[in-house]
Amino acid sequence: MSSTTINAEEVAAAEPLLLGESAQMVALRALLRRVAGADSTVLVQGESGTGKELVARLLHAWSPRAGRPFVAVNCGAIPGELMESELFGHERGAFTGAQSARKGRFELAGRGTLFLDEIAEMSPALQVKLLRVLQERCFERVGGSETLAAGARIVAATHRDLEQLIELGRFREDLYYRLHVVPVQIPALRDRGEDILLLAEHALRGLEASGLGRVRLGDGVPQALLAYAWPGNVRELHNLMERLVILHAGATVQLRDLPPKMLGPQALPQGLAQAADAGSDDDGLHDLMQLVAEPAEPVLPAQGIDLRAYLERIERSLIEQALQASQNVIAHAAARLGLRRTTLVEKIRKYNLREGAE
Repeated sequence: MSSTTINAEEVAAAEPLLLGESAQMVALRALLRRVAGADSTVLVQGESGTGKELVARLLHAWSPRAGRPFVAVNCGAIPGELMESELFGHERGAFTGAQSARKGRFELAGRGTLFLDEIAEMSPALQVKLLRVLQERCFERVGGSETLAAGARIVAATHRDLEQLIELGRFREDLYYRLHVVPVQIPALRDRGEDILLLAEHALRGLEASGLGRVRLGDGVPQALLAYAWPGNVRELHNLMERLVILHAGATVQLRDLPPKMLGPQALPQGLAQAADAGSDDDGLHDLMQLVAEPAEPVLPAQGIDLRAYLERIERSLIEQALQASQNVIAHAAARLGLRRTTLVEKIRKYNLREGAE
């Protein structure tokens, strides 16, 4: 979905969890506690998958605005020509297809929190309009003349380097400084040490509670998780845990069950790791590494399983992996999966995957 609205009851019922005992995460939670009570605009920065929306939701939950709406908008998921109406709303007849008046996200947020995710993807023309709203704290619907108050607190987020985009002429410097009142930097997962295992266990417990099943991490697996760079950060970690539970419910996950990219020398059995470090060209080494990379047979849980849902989860997971490995190029992903392009497009629509796929 490109935007979400959470009402006061939902916010009060479930406060977001920002897990981690590393020094960076302890400091981050302390900063959020201090910032939450203010009305200042916050700019959340961090790599993709680090949890920027989670931080925004926590700021809202810890703020005096917690009983009011939290509205999230992904600026990169909405076509540029629709974004102005999405943010500010429109009056009936404002443009072709505007059959009735519609409130925008600023109105829906009221005096709550408006989260503008992927702010760097906003068009230059809309950056100007947003700057005016931040300066004057008011706006008009598209096609309207009534001035409406903009009372929401703004939390913006991006994984891009905005200062670099300013130098390239792709982001307004004056808007940057309006957003950059309180900067919040989220650390990458690879820099959080033992938090990796804490988050993995939390994800496994949640998946077990949802009925997917239970797995145990076997010898060497925790060390492999700690050694991996996690380019997709927490999102990638959670996706991996879900995949392991789907494929190995009721069993112990072994090193060979991890994705091949995670099986560097530090994650392989000692003898194989030494051979790899020595640069052996033995055919047996290649065969053994292939064996390590092969997934184990799935195990039927004692309580049984919903086979249709199980197979759909596997299909969805493999499609997501193929898209990620192919940089969202559908033709390349289809080739990896042995599917026709049109078939893959239908499955992407079925599972509501990758709006950026092309």
